Amino acid sequence: MAQLSLPKNSVPKKGVKHAPQEGRRLKNFKIYRYDPDTGENPRYDTYTIDLEKCGPMVLDAIIKIKNEIDPTLTFRRSCREGICGSCSMNIEGKNGLACTSAIEDYKGTIQITPLPHMEVVKDLVPDFTHFYAQYASIEPWLKSETPEPSGKERNQAPEDRAKLDGLYECILCACCSTSCPSYWWNSDKFLGPAVLLAAYRWLADSRDEATGERLDQLEDPYRLYRCHTIMNCANACPKGLNPAKAIAETKKMIAERAA
Repeated sequence: MAQLSLPKNSVPKKGVKHAPQEGRRLKNFKIYRYDPDTGENPRYDTYTIDLEKCGPMVLDAIIKIKNEIDPTLTFRRSCREGICGSCSMNIEGKNGLACTSAIEDYKGTIQITPLPHMEVVKDLVPDFTHFYAQYASIEPWLKSETPEPSGKERNQAPEDRAKLDGLYECILCACCSTSCPSYWWNSDKFLGPAVLLAAYRWLADSRDEATGERLDQLEDPYRLYRCHTIMNCANACPKGLNPAKAIAETKKMIAERAA
């Protein structure tokens, strides 16, 4: 389970309990609030909404709160279908996508915080600058010395294409990386589950011709080998992927090359 976190040197202060909506199916949402521009410590605000007038997902409730109760609440969202990864956050102690997390799956008050162990921009919005820079560092695109076939795609056998299943589906929501203790303590040097999964996606691609170069970039005591197979990443992934397996396969490729 992912641990909750706060901005450095800060402690939550007593939060605000907003006036509840009226209705028969009331539900409380305890939401993390932090605005660096105010200079105030973070806090938890509690909102009560009527589920009879709300969609079934946690994101529906958050949108309702912003639209009808507190317009200052800040969060990310886009597709609302578990595709873009924008609404990743920590819901009741576990990282996930608010748009695919059903309200009925949680009993009592639902506590919502930003993804753990990342700097917070505001409220439920974490700073992904470093995460995206790490992703860019693995050069996530096809590298090939072979000229592209004129007017044709680069063909790939069905069995080679099947090797990419469980890899290409990653939406870079960072749920896995921010649930990983090794990434919490070494995120400045350890690439983390999401980025290493993306790196193996290209190592496993039969069309890519930069395997040696890619392995050289990953063979490092921290960039790759800080993974201790804790498996929090696989447990947290909202797409059901297994970054730990991809990391193990990468380590295996390096070991086989050295043999």
